[in-house]
Amino acid sequence: MKRGKRYQEASKLVDSQKKYEIKEAMELLEKFPKAKFDETVELHVKLGVDSKHADQQVRGTVVLPHGTGKTLKVLVFAKGDKAKEAEQAGADYVGAEELIPKIEKENWFDYDVIVATPDMMGIVGRLGKVLGPKGLMPNPKSGTVTMDVTKAIAEIKSGKVEYRLDKTNIIHLGFGKVSFGAEKLSENYQTVIDAIIKAKPSAAKGQYIKTVAITTTMGPSIYINE
Repeated sequence: MKRGKRYQEASKLVDSQKKYEIKEAMELLEKFPKAKFDETVELHVKLGVDSKHADQQVRGTVVLPHGTGKTLKVLVFAKGDKAKEAEQAGADYVGAEELIPKIEKENWFDYDVIVATPDMMGIVGRLGKVLGPKGLMPNPKSGTVTMDVTKAIAEIKSGKVEYRLDKTNIIHLGFGKVSFGAEKLSENYQTVIDAIIKAKPSAAKGQYIKTVAITTTMGPSIYINE
């Protein structure tokens, strides 16, 4: 695969055989040639677990101290007082059954996170085949199935991110923007890593964290010493 000139320039700055300390890695990111947009800084953590086993799943949420640099749009499934509460809390969209055909037939996905009150999950469940593959299905573990819609919306808007294993036992997530600078990115990074370590399943045996790499949207991987 042919890489662009900027990627090649950035690659020259990275020693692919080395594992960097986090502060050093973040400072290295700042030296990368700049893109025309504020790139997301991504984290990729390979774990020594087997996601095929239910007792070795790693999933949770964490609120980043400096947010993600992106304002997320929130859709809330709720009725009555809870719908009013969601609107007052700053939800971008609020609705119930009437949203089902809009999502199913019109491919409406102008939102980043869905929150639902427990009584609405029978309705939302009908959208499982559509929302599941996109990672949009509300889940009690991630705090998106809740009666406290005000708290859920506030956390999402302030920089709550969800981490979860994929089929290859890797967690991928964005934890800030290049413009944040080394210090803020380091603090966000540490918050995520601490949460992943804390979420270690009791069934996990051997080395838990195999490899940790950070990268920008368009840049090469930097391996971290964890």
